[in-house]
Amino acid sequence: MLVEVRWHGRGGQGIVTVSRLLAQAALIDGKYVQAFPEFGPERAGAPVTGFTRISDEPISIHSRIYNPEIIVLVDPTLLGKVNIVEGLVEGGTIVANTEMGPSEIKEELNVDNAKVYTVDATRIALDILGRPIYNTAMLGALLKVAPLASMDSMVKVVMDRFPGTVGEKNVAVIKGAYEEVKGY
Repeated sequence: MLVEVRWHGRGGQGIVTVSRLLAQAALIDGKYVQAFPEFGPERAGAPVTGFTRISDEPISIHSRIYNPEIIVLVDPTLLGKVNIVEGLVEGGTIVANTEMGPSEIKEELNVDNAKVYTVDATRIALDILGRPIYNTAMLGALLKVAPLASMDSMVKVVMDRFPGTVGEKNVAVIKGAYEEVKGY
């Protein structure tokens, strides 16, 4: 089964990194993967889109993701500025970084036939990292909602990418968001 994930954030927020971390964890779990960004010459702060494909079979598609099953909103300031739900498959899933509840996001995005999950990834990152770096928190929320990779594999790739204390804190952020995500 092929699952396509689209990530929405801003330049400098680690959208490329987070899409690759998910793919690397799924690869360790024996899946076929692709991870790639879509952006032009934008500077930090401009909207950026990342993509991750995960499949049990080899992946023959080599294009951007037009109809994702899952959308991850990393930066809540994009609400109302970017059509993040464009192309979402019927019955798809949205995972949003926000203080709002799932029903409020569902109303804000005007989606009827989608599963919506929210987590205050910004607060979790500030509490644990002391900085608003919340891309890895969104990985934890996503893994709870859609177990596309195992937590053990995710911990391994995060610790490989961010050795030492930085990795340990990012793992704590992932696990914190995993525990706190709410769904509707």
